[in-house]
Amino acid sequence: MPTPNPIAFTAFGIKIMWYGVIIAAAMVIAVLIVYRRAPLHKISSERTLDFVLITVPLGVIGARLYYVLFNWDFYAGDFYKMINIRNGGLAIHGGLILGFLAAAILCRLWDVRPLNLLDLTVPAVALAQSIGRWGNYFNQEAHGGPTDLPWAISVNGQMVHPTFLYESIWCFLLFFLLIYIDNNRKFEGQIFLLYGILYSFERFLVEGLRTDSLMLGPLRQAQVFSAAVFLVFLIIYIYMRRKYRYKDRIFY
Repeated sequence: MPTPNPIAFTAFGIKIMWYGVIIAAAMVIAVLIVYRRAPLHKISSERTLDFVLITVPLGVIGARLYYVLFNWDFYAGDFYKMINIRNGGLAIHGGLILGFLAAAILCRLWDVRPLNLLDLTVPAVALAQSIGRWGNYFNQEAHGGPTDLPWAISVNGQMVHPTFLYESIWCFLLFFLLIYIDNNRKFEGQIFLLYGILYSFERFLVEGLRTDSLMLGPLRQAQVFSAAVFLVFLIIYIYMRRKYRYKDRIFY
């Protein structure tokens, strides 16, 4: 792959970065999918827009806050640098945590079943991640170590693993898988749990190839978080699946 230009275009003297354009496009596409599929989950399409107006900005704040906290030595004392996301620096785990937390609170206020909303949302989240990862390509970040594979990309004159691409492809396939299963959902929370399991599995593996991981002491933060989510969600999924299988039975 050729070395990209991170600047999409210039408007009124302001450089508009591909990173921002791609992230914005990913969000819009995700919102449209949720809006269209909402009635299948017996949720008002208009209500999903209320959720979006609150959870998406909070998700971006969470993603940035998470990234800044794990790079505190670099950002400490410079507030402008903390809020300047034009050159990248969004951690998906932080965005998911704050976004889902906000959604859970809103569900209680608006009398919406949280797991049902999450099942509706996470396929679109997976697709948004697939699209959004290309912002990392234009910023020349979130890449792996040196490789001589034919699909390697050049970063600073060195051929490296395009780990953004690995995750983009995985999340793209995950989107279609989750949509397919959602059409035949067995229990509330099934799609959300599968997303947590399958995305965490991929992220744990791909994170091991990256050279710019956020660290938690000597450990890669994303791998620790992904391993914990994978195990917890897998246990809950097995329990919920078993509970559904024996639903309404007198004898197990």
